[in-house]
Amino acid sequence: MNYKVNLLTIIALATMVFSCGNANQEPSSSNFALNIENPSDFARKDVLVTLKADQLSDLSEKEKMAFSIPYQLNDEDLDGTADELLLLLNLEAKEKKSLSLADLLTDEAPDFPKRTQAEISHKIDGEWKEREYLGGSFKNVQHLKVPEEHTDHSWFIRYEGPGWESDKVGYRFYLDWRNATDIFGKKTTDMVLQNVGQDGFDSYHEPADWGMDVLKVGNSLGIGSIAMWVEGKAERVAVTDSLESLVLYNGDLQSTIKTYYYGWAINDQKLELISELSINAGSRLTHHQVTTDENVPNLCTGIVKLENSEVITNAQKGVSGWGYLATYGRQSLADDQLGMAVFFKNSDLIEMTDDEFSHIVVLKPKYKTLDYYFTAAWEQEPGGITSKDAFIEYLEQTVKELNQPVLVQLDTK
Repeated sequence: MNYKVNLLTIIALATMVFSCGNANQEPSSSNFALNIENPSDFARKDVLVTLKADQLSDLSEKEKMAFSIPYQLNDEDLDGTADELLLLLNLEAKEKKSLSLADLLTDEAPDFPKRTQAEISHKIDGEWKEREYLGGSFKNVQHLKVPEEHTDHSWFIRYEGPGWESDKVGYRFYLDWRNATDIFGKKTTDMVLQNVGQDGFDSYHEPADWGMDVLKVGNSLGIGSIAMWVEGKAERVAVTDSLESLVLYNGDLQSTIKTYYYGWAINDQKLELISELSINAGSRLTHHQVTTDENVPNLCTGIVKLENSEVITNAQKGVSGWGYLATYGRQSLADDQLGMAVFFKNSDLIEMTDDEFSHIVVLKPKYKTLDYYFTAAWEQEPGGITSKDAFIEYLEQTVKELNQPVLVQLDTK
């Protein structure tokens, strides 16, 4: 998960670190110390610290950067200049860690493993015949404007939409009128999406060495899909003028899919909605950040209703901190244990309810924005969660981490 950092600290640190440019230059280690504190009484593994800056004009030659710990440079504007630095750390309970520039920079960066991935893959060199794409082969692209002909089961987009994964779990959503999120359970920590759906359009529904699609979505919200609560029903982003989706980041530590929904016809109005779905190394969580161009009465999300599952929640309307809505039980397509959850700010909560297909949490956006997390835990993942008690422990631990962000401070000399 991302951790908030004071903006002045971010800009000062980013300017000082990035202005070094070439790691072979003599670092000025006496200039600053990056102080990171875990305020919690438990250890934190794979803490992703995000440092942002508005002005990083010196960082145009990214290959000159080399760090001694896992890191990632993000270019949100896609203009060739990084505006985010991500650092991955492990922290003991109550640990305070101080890093100087000399601690961070190195002449030759270690070979860190790729622990997240995002992709969009569609067919080329074929042809449309009404609503089906015939022939051709799949090609990964960074950006896709969805053709007007495209709908469900058009055979055009590999596994029917964008995919993103960590070393824990994978997800996809249907880039069509269904617009619902599905889960790829993984039996390996390796990146696997690049191979999914290559040997048959829906072969991923069958068990494989890497794992399988473990969720039946149907007409529901799947896991964490965005919708609006209208007259007792969760209305997904189904009717739009057009769709565009892009791989914003396909990084070692964080990957992000950004999607633009133009002209969403909902509740007697038309909206533009922007969705960013991010996943971090070592985490099952997807962070969903949503923006609309107009104020809306609510947005909602939730979890598919399935047999053999139990609803679990700790939500408390109107109080501070994070709450969750979760389900657990033998609800996977492999007929084994699967836990799913949505984490949200209690202060955003309007109500918890349901419709025919989904368990639902209705939320109030603030300043045309909303953010929440969703997660899935399949018992066959390496070191997987295999009991309801263990899943609840994971949920409570996640809430503690969301409520107690790691602290970052810059000391200059």
